[in-house]
Amino acid sequence: MYELTKPRLSLLSVFTASLGYLVREPLQSDLSIFVSLTIGTALAAGGAAALNQWMERYEDAQMARTASRPLPSGLISPEFAVAFGIILSSLGIYILWTGTNQWAAILTLATLAIYLLLYTPMKKRSPYATEVGAVSGALPPLIGWVAAEGAPTTYGWILFGILFAWQLPHFMAIAWNFREDYSKGGFKLHQLGDPEGRSLARKSLIYSFLLTLFVFCPYILPIEQSRPGIFYFASSVVLSLYLLIPAVRFLTSPDRDLTAKKLFFVTIIYLPLLFAALVVDRYL
Repeated sequence: MYELTKPRLSLLSVFTASLGYLVREPLQSDLSIFVSLTIGTALAAGGAAALNQWMERYEDAQMARTASRPLPSGLISPEFAVAFGIILSSLGIYILWTGTNQWAAILTLATLAIYLLLYTPMKKRSPYATEVGAVSGALPPLIGWVAAEGAPTTYGWILFGILFAWQLPHFMAIAWNFREDYSKGGFKLHQLGDPEGRSLARKSLIYSFLLTLFVFCPYILPIEQSRPGIFYFASSVVLSLYLLIPAVRFLTSPDRDLTAKKLFFVTIIYLPLLFAALVVDRYL
């Protein structure tokens, strides 16, 4: 059952939701809200992952990297998976509704709807499903923000924008490295009309620049609280260069397989360091 919740992906949702909260509110201000946010997000994310695996069980069986998952391997029945997913998701939304506020619960429900009803079926129809999936993946920090703030505000949407844009270079690197597997599963996430991957790499670079813009938006747009200080600014400059250089190489290098792997590694390091810098700066 643990693997049915896609623990690494679910943990990312919990992590970004928690950081969204901490950017707005000190942890000691109301620990019960933070705990409800963490538990509710974890349950909802795990339930969504279970339902996603139920919906894609036949496709997963065709791909080497997913064939060992609980459903295609026969460890868990489809009936159990769908019931498990519905129960977890419903419980998570209920905890968010009662333990945080209605905005957090509604945005979590929207996350599940976009992920399951739009992104999942679109993956076999259009490479632009990635942007749709990135919307659902970017909502957790906004959910954390509204749990603390009470409603969406400019700063919360900036956090949403950061995570939205980050997902594109991250996933473009994955899509290129696993393009053969995706083809076997019938997914079109990597197919942009260019078998050499140049269009995919160009898209990755464009969103890397967009990400950089979102990162510095707290200094540009009017926001509800004091702007981040020099620590976040300096960290953002270094991290932006750290991301943009491999994104450029992914586009320009003849060895796209190698540069895609390096870009993926960089995105994994980039996100927690950026959000950590934002949270640390909040308390300096």
